[in-house]
Amino acid sequence: MSLTENQRAYLLDLLTTPSPSGFERRAARRWREEVATFAPHVDHDLAGNSWASNRGGEGLHIVIKGHIDEIGFIVTSIDDNGFLWIDRIGGWGNQVVVGQRIIIDGRHGSVSGFIGKNAAHLLKPADREKITTLSDVWIDIVAKDRAAAEELVEVGGPAVIDVTPRQLPNDFLVSRSIDNRIGSFIALEVLRSVIERDTPHRVTALAASQEEITMAGAINAAHNLKPDIVIALDVTHATDYPGADPKVDNNVSLGGGPVLTRGAAVNQRVFEALRGAAKDAGVPCVVQAAGRNTGTDADGFRRSGIASAIGLVSIANRYMHSPNEMISLTDVECSITLLSTFVVNLAEAVDFRN
Repeated sequence: MSLTENQRAYLLDLLTTPSPSGFERRAARRWREEVATFAPHVDHDLAGNSWASNRGGEGLHIVIKGHIDEIGFIVTSIDDNGFLWIDRIGGWGNQVVVGQRIIIDGRHGSVSGFIGKNAAHLLKPADREKITTLSDVWIDIVAKDRAAAEELVEVGGPAVIDVTPRQLPNDFLVSRSIDNRIGSFIALEVLRSVIERDTPHRVTALAASQEEITMAGAINAAHNLKPDIVIALDVTHATDYPGADPKVDNNVSLGGGPVLTRGAAVNQRVFEALRGAAKDAGVPCVVQAAGRNTGTDADGFRRSGIASAIGLVSIANRYMHSPNEMISLTDVECSITLLSTFVVNLAEAVDFRN
């Protein structure tokens, strides 16, 4: 399939919406607004998860999920001079933070801020060689003192880096929130495709919360939805740029197709069915090994105590956990085609016990 202009516009809007882990409300609401335009059953829970289904009732229940959160920051204190001090939400690298522009979720809306740090000219020679940590930087919101700052923001307020998605040549895309807003987008589009093609199965698209910090969203969703089959969607490290190691992650390149995980962390029959669906749909794919765990919400579903057959499909991503995560939209389109074919191929009675 090829993404329409409306689908691309929605994706850019979703990627732009600030929603770090634990504060997914805005992106989750935007996701539900879009999915409600075609899905008959839309809901959400106290854990921050949102989902939509093609039908209710009994029968084989297939959940296609991405996580809606992104990494970000949280305000930990405001000093007498009106500067904000922060901690990370999720896995930002310290060096990525220096010099960035920031959007803070303030008392009355978004507040612009700027990461400040002592200029190199003012540092002792030995200090110039040290790695910057979050304790060395602050956010400047141009407030004259603590009282002025507290009129705009408060301790516990979330923030993200202020960058907008950009479409690039070769149908590439960069954004700070590819991980893993793109998985939530794919899940929604798979549900749209399945509804248009029809299937006897109950299919649910899930936009899960808090993957970047606890996987609590996936664990709660497993108990709420009780799926028979779960296909987790996430990003994985591309190995087509300097310094990447294909010995660890295999030869994973942007535009090379969806990445299917094989190993102890997933159900082997689901993996085989996904690979078969890729062949049927004419979609190229790459296999990646996971001997113990995946570092994704697939692990959250495994640990939930709900017995589901789990698969994992990933999108190759350069520069993960940076303001410029880069993917190929061709891989996104191929993933939608693959997963739609996987669902349609499933027999009414299927046994994924190994």
